Amino acid sequence: MNNLVLAILGAQYSSPSANNGEGIATLKRFVSEAPEAVRPSFWEVCSVTDKKGAFNIAVYAYWPSVDAHKRWEAESGFGAWWQSADREGEGHGWYQEVLSPTMDRFETVFSNNEAPEGAANMQDHVSGAMEEHGYWGSARDRLAAAQDDELKGENASNKGTNDHASGGTDGHTNGHTNGHTNEMPNSTPARVRVPGKKNLCVIRSGQDWSNTLPEERKLYVETMHPVLTKGMSFLRDEGRSIGCHAMNLWDVVDTKTHEADCERTFGLGYFEDLAALEYWSKSHQTHVDIFGGFMMYVKSLNFNISLKLYHEVYVLDAGQQFFEYVGCHPDTGMLCALKA
Repeated sequence: MNNLVLAILGAQYSSPSANNGEGIATLKRFVSEAPEAVRPSFWEVCSVTDKKGAFNIAVYAYWPSVDAHKRWEAESGFGAWWQSADREGEGHGWYQEVLSPTMDRFETVFSNNEAPEGAANMQDHVSGAMEEHGYWGSARDRLAAAQDDELKGENASNKGTNDHASGGTDGHTNGHTNGHTNEMPNSTPARVRVPGKKNLCVIRSGQDWSNTLPEERKLYVETMHPVLTKGMSFLRDEGRSIGCHAMNLWDVVDTKTHEADCERTFGLGYFEDLAALEYWSKSHQTHVDIFGGFMMYVKSLNFNISLKLYHEVYVLDAGQQFFEYVGCHPDTGMLCALKA
């Protein structure tokens, strides 16, 4: 593989009760009923109620190349459907966030290589244990592109403890509006495209406690999940102060019922650059609490845990990002980056 694609195709409603199921049903049809040769290699359905109380439900879909994704857009009819003005004014929001890294700008690691997640569902095999793990800065060491590039973001400042610190935001917009409105409170104009940012860092960091034994499940739910939720809430509500544009703690849901009963979650965060993510993970109390809590967790279980952990990190060129929102509120995803 030379590159891969993660496309997040979402519908947004003013509240969970406003979700009538039609939006996600439409999005699922585009991935499940497309010609077999162009369907995503892997996809799942995820949901979250965000800080504005809006309910977001999305298909997370992966393709093994940019060309494969482009063929899907054309042959499934999704591309034409997405561009239609009919999307504007349907009574709820739509959004599309597409990450297309070259392989030198992507890395993923697992605590358990028997349970692939996300992009790893496209793998032929999994490597053995890595030396580049378990110390501050190891994610940077696992990224091939970082070996000869500091991967600084736009307007890099001196925030943090090194020279690769987080940057500011710009206020440019793209796309078009045509006067349509919808029922989403405080929604953006009908269609807004957010331009790509130099070395934007995206992390998808997940937890799966579905197969833990009762003792471990109780320990996770009572000790680890609360501090994780607190850290994700800080990044969601106050993350801009340390270079995080947006963060949500998503539930992986049942593909058919859409119930959040899978005991699998993940944080999806957009950071100004890799240094901003490093700064939070090493220095901020919310992540120190997560890290310290996890060490106590594994020690109490004598390092014999069934909890499965993974993450994906993307550090993207501006041309490897596509963010477009139709009738969504202005705190949705990378729309946050347009705020002054």
